[in-house]
Amino acid sequence: MLDARIQAELFLSEAKDFQLGELLTEQPHPATSDLSELASTDVVVGLLRLWSVDLSALEQLSVALESAAELAVSVTQCLANDGRIFLAGCGATGRLSLVLETLARQGMLPSAARESVLGFMAGGDAALIRSIEGFEDLPEYGRRQLDELDFSGRDLLIASTEGGETPWVIGVVEAAAARQPLLPPWFCYCNPDKLLRGTVERSQRVLDNPDIRKWNLTVGPMALAGSTRMQASTVLMLGLGLALLEGGKGGAVDAELVGVAIRNSFERFQRGFAALEVARLGGLTERESSEYSAGRRVWYQTRSFGLTVLTDTTERAPTFSLAPFENRLAPSDPLSLCYLKVPGADNAAEAWQILLGRQPRCLEWDACRTFTGRNWMDGYGIADTPDAHRLVVSIERVGDGVRIGCGDEAIDFSNPFPNTTESSERILFLNLLLKCMLNAHSTLIMGRLGRYEGNLMTYVKASNRKLIDRAIRYVCILAGRNGRAIPTYAETAYALFEAMTTLRANEPIVIKTLDKLRG
Repeated sequence: MLDARIQAELFLSEAKDFQLGELLTEQPHPATSDLSELASTDVVVGLLRLWSVDLSALEQLSVALESAAELAVSVTQCLANDGRIFLAGCGATGRLSLVLETLARQGMLPSAARESVLGFMAGGDAALIRSIEGFEDLPEYGRRQLDELDFSGRDLLIASTEGGETPWVIGVVEAAAARQPLLPPWFCYCNPDKLLRGTVERSQRVLDNPDIRKWNLTVGPMALAGSTRMQASTVLMLGLGLALLEGGKGGAVDAELVGVAIRNSFERFQRGFAALEVARLGGLTERESSEYSAGRRVWYQTRSFGLTVLTDTTERAPTFSLAPFENRLAPSDPLSLCYLKVPGADNAAEAWQILLGRQPRCLEWDACRTFTGRNWMDGYGIADTPDAHRLVVSIERVGDGVRIGCGDEAIDFSNPFPNTTESSERILFLNLLLKCMLNAHSTLIMGRLGRYEGNLMTYVKASNRKLIDRAIRYVCILAGRNGRAIPTYAETAYALFEAMTTLRANEPIVIKTLDKLRG
């Protein structure tokens, strides 16, 4: 094992490829600088503040919908050629790719097209439930996964990366383009082209590639700095979802008519989203955080919204350095704060079939099958197993709305989209709405547990180069906010790697590094 100083020097030797602080998705949002305080003192105002940032992101998406129509036309053409739609991403964008695949199968697309959408993510389906950050830095793994899925010249690849710089995603989209398919692959991202060109060489390479279609969905900083699971993945999921929804209908290809239909659909979602009484979640947020503060844990239970709920509960762990869902194959691992169970599933295989609408696609590679293989996935206790020691939060679809129950209380969002008549559209809208509600809810819970300061994550899990860079930058920002001299990037990197050598399971790496710099 290399000592801390050598590790820091190795990181610094290649840090220029991962210094992403100039990107908008990595910067603190000016409207949420007091988010941690609101989480502790006024949850309702915190929920409203987060919802306002989401609404602003939707406004910014509205000016980029022309590309959605072009993508929808590509979808129609692909399906007409008996091709498949491949959705690819890493981390949050990987999960949204799998969610969209599942929604297509549940009725978001016509029956003839439901099995033609294939979502995949860095690390395979196992990364859906437990973050596998190491894959993010490896473009060759993206190319290998594409090969194993038999991507052909008739297929269409839609790759998404919130930052626009993820090496795995870039490896996938470049590999697809190199095969010269009938329809060029799409690269979807959330940072301005000028910033990406000036910051990341690999991004510039994609942007300059004429064989790759680009869709820029810039929405500005995240409500919690760097937490792209929030606004960035929301606009990507809505944008890609609308393109799939409209493109999957088939028929004549008329980009102008398709564009009108997509804008009308977008505006129906926007109106329902703006009218939602998100403040009604405040009591649930306080109750769940109280369970954790008292040393207890929570079950999330759902059949209607399986992957949407699983995505939020899974992403809490890497975002806030929590213990991930425990697995029976690793009995010594700590228990997670929350867990998922699927009513009616007698075992993990049945639970995965309910959640995905198919059996998992796992990576059985020699180097990683112990944490990416099917045997590992079946070790998760997500079947309908009662546990009297956990509070149950149930989330189900009731009629045209969503019901969230906790104990003997229930919150009904009975018909949030009254102007939506198509069941396919409602499937997308309800899942996306629930995603945003859970993102706001869980982010405020973590604020009440002290997992960030202001709107900066102090419990960054520095498990890859991008996250190491993020932790270094947050140390520097907090030093400045606290009135101290701002340390240099290199000085902070040395301190961070030294701090990691003695970091305990429940310590914030950012604060520990700050303390080390104070001497």
